[in-house]
Amino acid sequence: MQLPPEWWAEAEDESILIGDRDDVGCIEVSTLHKELGDFDAAEVAHIAAEESDLDLAWEKVHLGDFVGVSAAFLEDEAAIREWYVARGGMLLYITYSCEAEQQGLDDAAVDEILATLAVLQGSPSRAK
Repeated sequence: MQLPPEWWAEAEDESILIGDRDDVGCIEVSTLHKELGDFDAAEVAHIAAEESDLDLAWEKVHLGDFVGVSAAFLEDEAAIREWYVARGGMLLYITYSCEAEQQGLDDAAVDEILATLAVLQGSPSRAK
């Protein structure tokens, strides 16, 4: 994943946090590895629907080397975007959140960052 200079990233336990230096919002990326086989599109959509407490309109999405679903919603005065995307046996759960009144300010930058998601050469189970 490529970050513009105005964004920062840090690894934290089981996830990666990415934020803009203006403190508008934050991206969090978590990874799940399947022990056998690959995630298919139907399975990714099913996981997204099962994991969400809300009845969301999930849309198909491509983020770099990954394919899956995405949805956006407002909750507790926060604007939230979620993605469940997979490549092979790796599933990424990605969220972006900001205050509701700042909704949309970082959308273009977030989309550009996530469009650079790639699997490291020679390692189908490691994303960068």
